[in-house]
Amino acid sequence: MQTEIILKMEGICKSFPGVRALHNVDFVLRKGEIHALMGENGAGKSTLTKILNGVYEKDAGRIMIEGRPVHFKSPQDAQNMGIGTVFQEIALCPNLTVAENMFIGRSRDVFVNWKQMNEKAAAMLRSLGIPASPTQELASCSIAVQQMIAIARAVDMDCKILILDEPTSSLDEDEVQKLFALMRELKARGVGIIFITHFLDQVYAISDRITVLRNGELIGEYLTAELPQIELVAKMMGKALSDVSAMKKQEPSKSDKRVPVFAAKELSSAAGVKPFDFTIHKGEVNGFAGLLGSGRSESVRAIFAADKITGGEVKINGKRVKIRTPLHAMKHGIGYLPEDRKSEGIIDELSVRDNIILALQVMKGFFKPLARKQAEEFANQYIKLLDIKTPSLDTPIKSLSGGNQQKVILARWLLTHPMYLILDEPTRGIDVGTKVEIQKLVLKLAADGMSLTFISSEIDEMLRVCSRLIVMKDREIVGELSGENMTEQNVMHMIAQGGK
Repeated sequence: MQTEIILKMEGICKSFPGVRALHNVDFVLRKGEIHALMGENGAGKSTLTKILNGVYEKDAGRIMIEGRPVHFKSPQDAQNMGIGTVFQEIALCPNLTVAENMFIGRSRDVFVNWKQMNEKAAAMLRSLGIPASPTQELASCSIAVQQMIAIARAVDMDCKILILDEPTSSLDEDEVQKLFALMRELKARGVGIIFITHFLDQVYAISDRITVLRNGELIGEYLTAELPQIELVAKMMGKALSDVSAMKKQEPSKSDKRVPVFAAKELSSAAGVKPFDFTIHKGEVNGFAGLLGSGRSESVRAIFAADKITGGEVKINGKRVKIRTPLHAMKHGIGYLPEDRKSEGIIDELSVRDNIILALQVMKGFFKPLARKQAEEFANQYIKLLDIKTPSLDTPIKSLSGGNQQKVILARWLLTHPMYLILDEPTRGIDVGTKVEIQKLVLKLAADGMSLTFISSEIDEMLRVCSRLIVMKDREIVGELSGENMTEQNVMHMIAQGGK
């Protein structure tokens, strides 16, 4: 690995009204390295990179690129110095072609030489191994390929430094590996890459060094190979990671004669999940495990009737009931935190208060609105309970961090006092500290008698909180694991072998 320093940030400080975002932070990036910038939400990662890409101006400190002091007053200044940024939300135009997206806004010519543009785009795509044609519409590309095209656009602008902010949050495992191959190609060309992610395994799979920030201050810079994962978590949190697995879990018993809180038989939906049987008892935390596309989400959506039910029967506390809509499910004491927080969870223009009371208001009916005073009391109660960081009740939820948005959705369902709560990817895209808080909350709710289904792409997380795992493959249940049999190896084996 090359060791030439391409970027040095020294003593960087930045404050906003009432908030000290960064205090005396140093950061060093070397040519041809992938450097992970780590920290919980609010640690200062975004502020530091926004100073580097010209969105914010620093209050103090200096930035040097290839040994020369630089000062950015705009993103264009940073771009002119070879700094490219690809954000989590892909800022491209899906109705334009791949080539048009790669070159839009970069030509000052009145007339576009389409042939030349497409040829240049094709050469760039080939050189980076991106499986796309310059003339195809961007919308026809997978999210992973769109992410690669955004990187290609940034790299083609004489990029020396590439900032990747949560580039893998919407990708499956195969797509992540394709993106990693592109990152390694750019690394071999000498590009310095700043990689921001919440996925710890990915940090260890791809990065050379790690810099940790906490509460706007530098904790340290480390060689990835020399920093154990548990120590990284401890440095990010400022304390040792609580052993969630040591908390008491409600273990299922094969001889359990209790009536299940919820039971489904031959349940199926229009989403294509194959008919399945399912039970959960009071105080149990179970989970659906499987690869992306295995049917995990489709199964719990069928339980909540979020997709049209096409067959099967449901019993609650031993009595047969009809659940054909989410409102039916809610009125029978079922809550559901969806996988896609952005499109199905939050209503981003509404306030934190209105997002919290939403489910309760739906159950009451919109012709019986909650009194303002009561709504504020409910919201304040759960903001305190879940330690939701928000300037006020009236703050639009879109202004909150991902972890705090997730807590608001949790508050929404807890306010309805469900007997059974489904959590689909409740910790995706949020910091380690908030993940641990949510895991602890799940186990506490179960200890208090609530039944929960917990789904996560991170199997180790499911092993920590679930007492029983229902394993899925190709939208079909292929087996169950509990007790001592609940190991990552057994889950993987069951997925691979289809339960055999």
